[in-house]
Amino acid sequence: MLDIGLLVRVHVDALIVAQNHMGVCDAIRRIAPVGKLAAMSAPHLPKVAGINPEVPVSTHTSAPLTEVPGPPGAFIQDRLAGWVSDLTTLHELTERLAGTSTLETALNELLQAGAALVGARRGLLVLEPANGEGPSATRGLGLTHAELGHIETVPRAATALGRVLDGLPDTADGIASPDLLGEQDLDPRHREVATRLGYAASYALPLVSEAAGRLGAALWLYDEPAEPAQKQRHLAGLYARYATEHLARLVELERARADVAAVAEELLPSRLPRIPGVQLAARHRTGPRGGGDWYDALPLPDHTLGLAVGSVGGSGPSAMAAMGRLRASLRAYAVMEGEDPVAVLSDLELLLRLTEPARTATALFAYCEPAARKVVLAGAGHTPPLILGERRCEYVETTLSAPLGMLACWEAPSVEFSPAPGETVLLYTDGLLRRTGDAMDRAFARLHSAAASVPKPDRHDPAAVADHVLRTVLPDGLGRSDSTEDVVILAAHFD
Repeated sequence: MLDIGLLVRVHVDALIVAQNHMGVCDAIRRIAPVGKLAAMSAPHLPKVAGINPEVPVSTHTSAPLTEVPGPPGAFIQDRLAGWVSDLTTLHELTERLAGTSTLETALNELLQAGAALVGARRGLLVLEPANGEGPSATRGLGLTHAELGHIETVPRAATALGRVLDGLPDTADGIASPDLLGEQDLDPRHREVATRLGYAASYALPLVSEAAGRLGAALWLYDEPAEPAQKQRHLAGLYARYATEHLARLVELERARADVAAVAEELLPSRLPRIPGVQLAARHRTGPRGGGDWYDALPLPDHTLGLAVGSVGGSGPSAMAAMGRLRASLRAYAVMEGEDPVAVLSDLELLLRLTEPARTATALFAYCEPAARKVVLAGAGHTPPLILGERRCEYVETTLSAPLGMLACWEAPSVEFSPAPGETVLLYTDGLLRRTGDAMDRAFARLHSAAASVPKPDRHDPAAVADHVLRTVLPDGLGRSDSTEDVVILAAHFD
């Protein structure tokens, strides 16, 4: 993090010293030539965390010393006050950027801060890593999706943003176009779009640093012919270099999350089976570090069906690998003795205890006969299924049992129930409940309320049921970065 606060304190200390030595400055002025005085009074500022402390001062404080009326101490005070103001602003903006934890919020914050620094009202940012490894994104400030689309129709080489993205040699310090409509050689399409959207000038700045390379570029738009002052460019450049480093970290985090999600999806069914008499839908979201929640649906002999959900303790690659092994083992046991869910889970518990004694897991396996609308299930420390229909919405009563791997010998009685025509059975993992942030009893009540509120036209579509439950139980969505829990829902609708 740029330690701008330290630099501000250094300048404030220098200001106090200058005020306390006004008499000394007057004496020096009487005996020293003006040129030497300027050299002697120039502050020697430390370089902190990569920031060049010699921030250009405002035009009203940058006049030659010989033209400044009054004692030189007033000049020093004015100059240091300008430094303190600029660095304080930069410090506040970088602090706000550092507080962002997702790429989306960081891009929006960068656009808004840059607009404030260069005095613009609108802008757009293109995230396009030079190494070709995503993610890529385009974000606008004060621009609608349609307006962004218009800008994207301009040939890339005809815009300052495109030249910056292509890394042309003259774009390292940004490109100012103070009067776009006055340029004789402006691309006709660019002129048309600028006229339609009502902007007359622009300033483009690369998002590049020595460590991160080129990540993209930002462009700010002015309603009238304008150009940022040299001091504004300098401050915007400092901010953009820090922002690039912050974005680079978030980009790497997004790539890692995408890789984790891809691996997790590959460990789960690529498609759900089609069995007469039942319709299936599944929803799965992996936590940022990767977890061990899983589901499965496999066809069994005589048009029967095996449904399973489970959760392996822990998170990260180790939990994901254990989840893959556990799911593969359960499939094998289900094919051999799926009509007896207790036997399936007993075999799974024995395997887990012998091969991974330090690992625990919860699991639920259901043997379904859609033609007879009969379901037999057994659970090991897992949350009970929820059954939803025209006349009822209730949890299936299952016997209490310990998770797999916690007892020397696991066994619990199975439960049998019969879904009525048009009813949907929801299997899920406890990550859905934990992501609510509520106590478990309140989370169960929230899930029950969400299922009961599914609109009647959607109750015959298991995908619509699953989506409604997710939206209602988790109104803030599944993208919360502060949650490490996986979410799994497996819905089975019986015709």
